[in-house]
Amino acid sequence: ALRIIYALGEAPLGGVSDISEAIARAKISAILSSQELLAVSRLLYAVSQMKSFAERLNEIKVDAPIFAHHTNTLVALSSLQNVINACIDETGYVMDSASGELRSIRRAIQSTESRIKERLNQVVSERRSKLTDGIVTIRNERYVVPVRADYKNTFGGTIHDQSSSGNTYFMEPKEVVDLNNKLQEWHVEERREIERILRELTEEVKKFVDLLSLNVELLGEIDFMFAKGKYARLINGTRPKMNTKGIIRLVAARHPLIDQKSVVANDIELGDEYTTIVITGPNTGGKTVTLKTVGLLTLMAQAGLLIPAHESSQLAIFDHVFADIGDEQSIEQSLSTFSSHMTNIVKIMERLTVNSLILFDELGAGT
Repeated sequence: ALRIIYALGEAPLGGVSDISEAIARAKISAILSSQELLAVSRLLYAVSQMKSFAERLNEIKVDAPIFAHHTNTLVALSSLQNVINACIDETGYVMDSASGELRSIRRAIQSTESRIKERLNQVVSERRSKLTDGIVTIRNERYVVPVRADYKNTFGGTIHDQSSSGNTYFMEPKEVVDLNNKLQEWHVEERREIERILRELTEEVKKFVDLLSLNVELLGEIDFMFAKGKYARLINGTRPKMNTKGIIRLVAARHPLIDQKSVVANDIELGDEYTTIVITGPNTGGKTVTLKTVGLLTLMAQAGLLIPAHESSQLAIFDHVFADIGDEQSIEQSLSTFSSHMTNIVKIMERLTVNSLILFDELGAGT
């Protein structure tokens, strides 16, 4: 991943999300929301972008066999992506173009709304003196006008809401009741048609659930690879030589969590001519940091992370990494502190193998 980043930049993973839950829902034919379908489309877009990225990488002859294997295994599914994109825009809105029926319903909604507003504007101009404001607004999904409290019984219409001051009643004039009812019917039709479209799209997704799951898994692996690569770039990481003989030979090793500008680099050797080191020195001399550096870099290497050390460094693969690191720097230490150290050490002694790395800090502290 680091080699790829230096050659071509980071892999195109923008907009990708884990769609495992949506896949599981599609598998049992639970209708996916427009946002879930949009996430599926975005994932498929990322797949096609990743494949193009891999082709460019191949053209410039960058050797990355694991990445190449992952991208070759990805499945584009452009037909599914196109079906979703034809119905749902980038905000998750189901577009008019999703079906002829939806387009005609929305035209009917617009036409009905225009007629309602026309009637209400007429009401506003004719009965302006009975209103607190000359506006048309919406309450409970119905178009209303703001009527003064003293005219609420004589205005003629249905009350839908009241202002917090009590001076205004939001009323639906009787002239537009039938039109408002018709508008509600159209909205019900719209919701029903959107649901039908989403059900159809879900069935399309259902056909490819196994391939979508594979894509999610592979993109997750690629994302993980590049997270490690970006971290390696951040800490100027190198790949150590690995051995199974318990030999540690760290050159200019830096603790990965200390600011790289101020961290002190150390050379540490262990496991070849000698298998034990006792580090002594004054307080704040870096003893604990050195111990932790050995432990962390060992675990980083075994987790496939590059380490902050010179490229000539060498690390071993251990069965276990044990640590009893207390960080107590106090003069007054209780018996319980000593006891807890002893308990940890006893547990370590019970579980260690000949191929274990064991880190003791402040050994015998509290005595």
